[in-house]
Amino acid sequence: MAAGLLELGQVFAVLAIAGAVALRIGLSVIPLYVVSGMLAGPFVAGRFGVPHVPNGELLTVLAEVGIVLLLFFLGLEFSLDRLLAARSRITRAGVVDVAINLPLGIAIGLALGWSVVEALLLGGIVYISSSAIITKSLIDMGWIADPESEAILGVLVFEDIVVAVYLAVVAAVAVGASGGGGGTADLALSVGRSLAVLAVLVALAAYGTPLLNRLLDTRSDEQLLIRVVAAAAGVGGLALAFGVSEAVAAFFLGAAFGATEHVHRIERVITSERDLYAAVFFLSIGIETNPALIAGVAVPLAALVVVTTASKLLSGYYGGRAYGLSERRSTRVALALVARGEFSLVIAALATRPDIALPQGETIVALAVGYVLVMGLLGTVLMRYSGVIEGRVVKSLG
Repeated sequence: MAAGLLELGQVFAVLAIAGAVALRIGLSVIPLYVVSGMLAGPFVAGRFGVPHVPNGELLTVLAEVGIVLLLFFLGLEFSLDRLLAARSRITRAGVVDVAINLPLGIAIGLALGWSVVEALLLGGIVYISSSAIITKSLIDMGWIADPESEAILGVLVFEDIVVAVYLAVVAAVAVGASGGGGGTADLALSVGRSLAVLAVLVALAAYGTPLLNRLLDTRSDEQLLIRVVAAAAGVGGLALAFGVSEAVAAFFLGAAFGATEHVHRIERVITSERDLYAAVFFLSIGIETNPALIAGVAVPLAALVVVTTASKLLSGYYGGRAYGLSERRSTRVALALVARGEFSLVIAALATRPDIALPQGETIVALAVGYVLVMGLLGTVLMRYSGVIEGRVVKSLG
C-alpha cells in the first residue's frame, strides 16, 4: 500500500513540475509530459540510481483511464449537426488531407523495411494532427472566431472519424498478424467483430439519446461524474475484450453522450478528470520510452519530420482552398495542422500492446515520441509566426 501511494505521489510530482515548466515557457504541456516521463523513468533516472517512477501496473491502469477519458471528451465535441451542415466542404478538405498524408506514412514505413501492419501504424501516426495542441493554440492566439478555425476544426473532426475506423481495423489486423488469429478467416472475423462493435456504438449515438438522457438524469454532479466514468471505462473494457481499441469505443460513446441534453454538464464535471488522467497517459509514454532508442532513429526521424511537415503544409493549404478560403487563410490552415500529438501516441501504443507486440514495436514508439515532440513544438512555433509566413506565401503566389 505504501509503495503504491509513493508511486502515485512520484507520478503527480513529476507532472506538476513539467506543467509548471510548460506554463513558464509558453509551450503545450503534452511534449513536456512525455519528456518528463523519459527523464523520470527507469531509462534515465533509474539508470543513474536515483529515485524514479516505475512502469508498473498502477501507471498502466491510470494511463488506460487517461486514453478513455481523452477520447471520450473528443467525442463529446463531435457535433453531427455541424458536420452535416458543412459536410461537403469538410469532406473536400478532409479527403485532401487523408489522401496525401496517410499513404505517405505507409510508404515511408515500407521503405524502412517494416511489415505492412507496422507501416500502417506509421501511416496513422503521421496522418493525424493533434486536436489538443491545435485547439488550445486556436484559443490562445484568438483564431477561434476567424473563418479558418471552422475549416481547421472540420478537418480535425474528419481525421477523428477516419482514425476511429482505422484504429479498429488496424488493431484487429495487428492481433491477427501477431498470432491472435489462425488465418484469413480468423482475420476477417476479427475485423468484422471490430466493425460490428463500432456499428453498435454508432447506433447508440444516433438512436440512443432518450435512453442516455434517462441514465444521466440526476441533479448531483457527483453522481453524473460517476455514471459517465463508469460508462466510459466499462465500454472501453468491453471493447478491448472484443479486440477493438478502447480509444475508438470511448470516442463514439462520447459522441453518443454529446447528443444528450446533459452534454454541457458532462463537459464541466469531467474536464478536470480528463486532464488529470490524460497527463498520466502522456507521462507513461515517456516512461516506457528509452531515449537511446530515439537517438538510434534520429536519421529516419529527421527525414520523417521534413517530409511530413511538407506534406501537411501542402494538404492543409489545398484543403483550405477546397473549403473555400482565401490564400492567406488557407496558409493558416496549413500551419495549424502541422502539430501532431495525442492520437499519434495512442496509435504508437498499439505496437507494444501485449496481444500485438510487433517486432518493431519499441522502435515505433520511440519514433512516435520523438516525432510528437518535434512536431508539437514546430506546429506551435509556425502558428506563432504565421503572420510573416502568410505574407510571403501570398506575395509568392501573387
